[in-house]
Amino acid sequence: MGPLAKIAAVVLAISFMTFVAFFGRLPALRRTPVAWLYRLIWVYIPRAVMDLDQKLTSGRLTSSLSRFGTFIMYDKHPTVLIFFVLLLSVSQYIAVPLAWPLISAVQKLTLSMAVFFPYLFTYLAAFTDPGIIDPSNHAYHMSQYPYDFTLFYPGTDCRTCHLLKPARSKHCSVCKRCISRMDHHCVFINNCVGANNARWFLLCLFSTAVLTSYGGALGMSLVIERAVARNPTWSMLPWRAVLSDGSPMSWSAWLLAWSWGLHERINIGAVSLLALLTSPLVWGLLGYNMWNVYTGVTTNESMKWSDWKDEMEDGFAYKRKMGPDHPKDPRVEPMWTRWPVEADQVLVRTENGRPPHPSLKLEGSGEWEQVWRLKDVENLYDLGFWDNLIDVMVPGHCFNDSDMPAVERRGRSKATEAPVS
Repeated sequence: MGPLAKIAAVVLAISFMTFVAFFGRLPALRRTPVAWLYRLIWVYIPRAVMDLDQKLTSGRLTSSLSRFGTFIMYDKHPTVLIFFVLLLSVSQYIAVPLAWPLISAVQKLTLSMAVFFPYLFTYLAAFTDPGIIDPSNHAYHMSQYPYDFTLFYPGTDCRTCHLLKPARSKHCSVCKRCISRMDHHCVFINNCVGANNARWFLLCLFSTAVLTSYGGALGMSLVIERAVARNPTWSMLPWRAVLSDGSPMSWSAWLLAWSWGLHERINIGAVSLLALLTSPLVWGLLGYNMWNVYTGVTTNESMKWSDWKDEMEDGFAYKRKMGPDHPKDPRVEPMWTRWPVEADQVLVRTENGRPPHPSLKLEGSGEWEQVWRLKDVENLYDLGFWDNLIDVMVPGHCFNDSDMPAVERRGRSKATEAPVS
């Protein structure tokens, strides 16, 4: 195995393992090989190691490793953030000075912007208040979103912060604070992704994806240039590569030309391979987050919808209408929010698969209807892609739909099958 194949194999392995670690728990991949690999790596193998360690050291080794893993993944510290920044900066330090004299002025300008923006948006995502809820701003966060009586119900107190939980908020066990429009806690920025910094997080992913794609393609073009200089009949596409006599080039000869070009510019080639092979992972993370924007959910809410899907499949979910003028208790529910629509349904779980008993005095009116599919339930927080995007990119934006008929405003919410399909 030549140097090119070794580098590619190592980077591919790292990228694949990272992909499994990030996406293995997603509801959409629950019954796929990715989820099985996730369970193998994070459940079955650790369980076997723990059983073996219990016999050999009475569990001391796995206990120490468990504490270290918990510290890395679930404690608030900048270790992964520092690693991410170092990975960017060291890779650029290795490759950019060598590539700089070989590229055009336009490429230099483009590369400069591609290098700069990931640092800027990583800083903004990491050090912007994600939307920490405290007594001084509690009323403001309560006015951001109405309760949907599906995922979020009024009157729930945070047992740690001792505050009434606004709709779409969640307590972060790492930051030890409640976060408005909580998406998830990201170890790569050592911060939660919430209402105030979700835009910077999306831009961080986008700029990093552009950097890995453009930088990788630019670097590989320089490697290919050297390979072609040595063998003018060589082509990056194996089926178009020929020998000097016009006969098809063998795989070994084709790889040899690749290896020679890589050897001539080993630093540029290694960093470019790393960038190109990790680029699909970054684009995948960006695509997942943009899909959440499109469907009007956060990562936290996506998991909640997945739970509801299981309840519906088991026959334990019921809904009924919520009147547009249902009485609000100002002690637990905001009288006004900036959101253009209010809840028009109540969704509940039952223990026996039968409709809730009238003595429970639940919200809503009319007969209870059993729900079997997510597409039969509306997502209050989905206004359509562009309004969803505005909500993320312009925190606190008030949607002006005063000229829109009330019936049409209600129709803007879309079905929630998409978040977990």
